[in-house]
Amino acid sequence: MPRFIQPALIILAVLALVPFACVARMRATRSDVPRLHLVPDMDNQASYKSQQANAWFADGRSMRPPVEGTIARGALQLDEAYDRGVEGGAYVQRFPPRVELTRAAIERGHERFDVYCAPCHGLAGYGDGIVARRADRLQQGTWVPPASLHDEPALGRPVGHLFNTIGNGIRTMPAYGAQIPVEDRWAIVAYVRALQRSQHARIEDVPADARSRLR
Repeated sequence: MPRFIQPALIILAVLALVPFACVARMRATRSDVPRLHLVPDMDNQASYKSQQANAWFADGRSMRPPVEGTIARGALQLDEAYDRGVEGGAYVQRFPPRVELTRAAIERGHERFDVYCAPCHGLAGYGDGIVARRADRLQQGTWVPPASLHDEPALGRPVGHLFNTIGNGIRTMPAYGAQIPVEDRWAIVAYVRALQRSQHARIEDVPADARSRLR
């Protein structure tokens, strides 16, 4: 073996340690000089300074005003009954005054129910949606069947509880608060109540002049 091979290998090994030593030093020391940024990604981008003009916008301002309807953190005034379904620390028993129980609202709730609820609870609310039926066929042992909306305790739950369940989930049911706005949650609750009533109606609920046709 030539005599220069061994010294050359030693020199190369020492040089190979230099990058690691530099990295260790950079991580352990402070400096006012920006460090070498080999992969900039999007860390350093062109930006406008405060009060600087910007021809991109029609008003020529680079500083944009707050989006209409923006509320500062901590300044939101909630209507507990409407926004959370609770009042005085308990679930509301009746729909809040802000909820308009119109035919259009219930039809909206029907449409949203079919999108978000029916896959598990079924179109009629008996817990036999396509997802539930598929899970039953797989028999993997991890599926918790969805509750029927026509059995206790669902029938006895106050409307505030149903509203809260849609927004925050319950047990293995996920929360849909991010997908379903407050107004639509109340619409779904209204439709669920109508659905429950349709399966538990009494003859007294039918107008007297129409009862003979049912019998």
